[in-house]
Amino acid sequence: MNMMNKITKCLVTLALLNCVSAPAFSAQYEIEKGENLAKLAQYKDVATIKRNFAKQIALNYSVLNADLKQTLSQYKLVLNADQLPSLGMHTQQNTRLANNALQQLKGLPQNTGSLLQVRLASDKMLSAWQQGERPLFAFAPAGDDTQWSEIEAFDQYGDIHYLSVDQMPTQPVFIIELDQQKVQDAGIAVMRGILSANKFSKSTVSPKNQLSNEQPLQTSVLKKIRLEDDKEPWISGGAEIYAIVTGIDPTRDEPILDIVDLPYLDHDKTDYSPNQVLIHWQRYRWQAVDLLLMEQDDNTNYKTLAIKLLEISEQVMASIPDLQAQGYAIIPKLTNELLKAMPDEWFTNNDDYVDVFYTLFENKDYQEYKGASSNATITLSPLEINPRLN
Repeated sequence: MNMMNKITKCLVTLALLNCVSAPAFSAQYEIEKGENLAKLAQYKDVATIKRNFAKQIALNYSVLNADLKQTLSQYKLVLNADQLPSLGMHTQQNTRLANNALQQLKGLPQNTGSLLQVRLASDKMLSAWQQGERPLFAFAPAGDDTQWSEIEAFDQYGDIHYLSVDQMPTQPVFIIELDQQKVQDAGIAVMRGILSANKFSKSTVSPKNQLSNEQPLQTSVLKKIRLEDDKEPWISGGAEIYAIVTGIDPTRDEPILDIVDLPYLDHDKTDYSPNQVLIHWQRYRWQAVDLLLMEQDDNTNYKTLAIKLLEISEQVMASIPDLQAQGYAIIPKLTNELLKAMPDEWFTNNDDYVDVFYTLFENKDYQEYKGASSNATITLSPLEINPRLN
């Protein structure tokens, strides 16, 4: 049974358990008033679920207005779907069902929590909305954001308005979206779990590969980072960037893929100085790694992503007859195969490629160093962390 069939079966079961009927229906994009998220979840499409929730919130704006104004302020422009107590029982039930569907679609645990949220697009809209200007309720469309032609938004009567992709509107707009930080935190945990389980299931860790409390840690620290383009249109808000460090295991001929969250990296054309340990060199052979920067988007299934990362990296390793003769030149080959796989298989319209840094060396200082695509610039410095002496 493939993943889509499993998801469909799970959703039907959830619908029955929640006493929500889910009869067959045509997959039309325009949702008639009164259709619920239980049906919508069967589309297995994040954008469609957000679209229907946006319409339900818009149609219930007259009763939700007090909830929104009580919760939102210039200091907090976001609230989760479960913070809307005025939603009717039927809508709350459908929202829970949609949330279960989203967790399945994203490959996240069922205890991840509420994923749908409502965000005011800009704090500049707050005053006009508080003074009574009626808002629109929008959502990011499906597909590659470079191909979007317009943004759909609902008013309180359920009528559709079309907004510019490139220019943020002046009218107040609430955006229905996923809680990206919660999704990314949970997703990275899923990926790390799968990658670690794969590594340790093959063989026990050699004592040479275990970190000793008596030896200094050799690391590289991210002192500064800047993005020229974070690949995010206005409706998507701040970027959610993470890094994939690719290298080779020091004791076995196997790839090492480490996932590093960069939660502070929200906006392009901004300098960030995180002082974050990015690379632990004891984990890699040849004192060399590659660094791939990615931006998280809605349609990523983190279980599928981690499995695909492993599959591609192991295929690359199996195709190289003499690893020692190749030396650290293997690492760019591994990274390039991951990059090649993106457009046709699993990253397009999902996670956006941001930039890649090839062959970073231990104990080398990189000042204002540009990635291969000149989209990211980093300052990376070596740091030896001494053990605690009792």
